[in-house]
Amino acid sequence: MTYCCAIRLDAGLVLASDSRTSAGVDDISIYSKMHRFDTTPDRLVVLLSAGNLATTQTVIRQVERDVGNPEAEHALNRTEHLDEIARYIGGISAEAQTSYGSSAEQSSPVMEASFILAGQIGNQPHEAFLIYPLGNYIAASPTKPFLQIGETKYGKPILDRMIDPTVSLERAARCALISMDAAMRSNLSVGPPIELLISPADRHEDARRLRYDEGEPYLTKLREAWADGLNELFVKLPRFDWEA
Repeated sequence: MTYCCAIRLDAGLVLASDSRTSAGVDDISIYSKMHRFDTTPDRLVVLLSAGNLATTQTVIRQVERDVGNPEAEHALNRTEHLDEIARYIGGISAEAQTSYGSSAEQSSPVMEASFILAGQIGNQPHEAFLIYPLGNYIAASPTKPFLQIGETKYGKPILDRMIDPTVSLERAARCALISMDAAMRSNLSVGPPIELLISPADRHEDARRLRYDEGEPYLTKLREAWADGLNELFVKLPRFDWEA
């Protein structure tokens, strides 16, 4: 399993993903779940992946082949809207999964995969889409500015409390890292290296991509500061009537 999240803000996009792939307690591998495609300079297209590794790699490789093929109908450089790319990736994913089913209409749950597509094309608004295993998708919105895939439940509370479209990119990035830390603490299938991408709206050429390995000083400082802050706040919570 894995954990990935994307936050769509007025100021731009923040994406975070772990890199752990686990097939059991004694079989842990590291694969990047954040894929930024080599597109024309007018666009940013990033895909986060979770689920069966064979399926996600099949999808990524097909998209990469199509990017380099000017004849491909849905190549990333030929589409005019990001939701068209979401539909295209959802179709590839659904086809990859049904190829393992007993019929053309039945996919294998073991082979399921989910994706988050985020980016910007030209002067159009920056967007983020969650692509389900069936190939359908939903978009992030002002009322739901973040999307998650994988082990989502542990990291969701901090995002629910702290994220709205008006927060800064840096604050949202710290929230994403704390959300990731919560997932890592509660589930062994989520683990470093952690990848973080911060992309300002209308300036995606200035996007920052960061990687945090196990024991990274900044990640350690952030984790400790968060724990200390929670402990301090907990001490200040209202007492029961019978407490001195």
